[in-house]
Amino acid sequence: MRATVLYAPGDVRIEDRPDPAITAPTDAIVRIAATCVCGSDLWAYRGVEAVERPTPMGHEYVGTVEAVGAGVTTIRPGQFVVGSFFASDNTCDICRAGYQSSCVHREYVGAGGAQAELLRVPLADGTLVATPEPPPADLVPSLLAASDVLGTGWFGAVAADVKPGRSVAVVGAGAGGALAVLAARHLGAERIIAMSRHPDRQKLALDYGATDIVTERGDDGVARVKDMTGGLGAHCVIEAVGTQESMLQAIRSTRPGGHVGYVGVAHGVALPGEELFYSHVHLHGGPAPVRRFLPGLIDLITTRIIDPGKVFDLTLPLDRVADGYAAMDERRAIKTLLSPSA
Repeated sequence: MRATVLYAPGDVRIEDRPDPAITAPTDAIVRIAATCVCGSDLWAYRGVEAVERPTPMGHEYVGTVEAVGAGVTTIRPGQFVVGSFFASDNTCDICRAGYQSSCVHREYVGAGGAQAELLRVPLADGTLVATPEPPPADLVPSLLAASDVLGTGWFGAVAADVKPGRSVAVVGAGAGGALAVLAARHLGAERIIAMSRHPDRQKLALDYGATDIVTERGDDGVARVKDMTGGLGAHCVIEAVGTQESMLQAIRSTRPGGHVGYVGVAHGVALPGEELFYSHVHLHGGPAPVRRFLPGLIDLITTRIIDPGKVFDLTLPLDRVADGYAAMDERRAIKTLLSPSA
């Protein structure tokens, strides 16, 4: 099969690799219909995050089941499925509490590399969710978004305790931030402040329901949010970047008693304990338990209530994956969709 492999910072290639095979009775093999480049992939691509090289890349995927192990009971060949980046049994105490990304048996699906033609998915019964029927082509991008970036934005909004009538600020308006805006709007937020300096990302955030745009960062950004919220700060803040600056901006933009939902993959983040102690701000986040939200998100997508697929502003054949990474790294694209069949 053709698959994406990272050899060094900035050096991502397509190469022929062995087709995946069933190695455990709970496995499934999925033929990928669509995959994409995640903002978190750029940490390794930029050399910020060390990886063992050569490394298969990609953890967002939808496709058709080709084969299942003898122990798989609810997923069958021929079904179109959406998965998440952590495989989970969906039965342990942690999964039943809604935190499948911390399942006691979790496996990182991306270790197999989803930016490819085929993918082995462990714990298939607990990880994959089938659509009611094979989807029309125009819904595939939205279903792909559900496998990570939509589920991540949704978790950010839930972790930030977004409810009807509340004010929300979203720090970072990349793909995850834009879909956090969508989630906040769906959950009934009254005011949604998207914090971004990039016109294309601002437009997408506005399309998804943002009511205000703040271009300032750091202390200036905090001051603008407070000025817009009666000097108090937002009720709910979603941090969707993962840097020290973005985390502090999120905490400081939140009113006492408010909630921060952090879903940006943290790099070099250290929290000032005394400031946090006196802030009275709730913090909750981490790797999104996408599996918790998948059934509901698939229903919202297939009934065309939400359209998260608009987050993909560049579509390329899998063979041009290097161009997709470069476009996102250089901010010429918000999110790149890759088509193995093109």
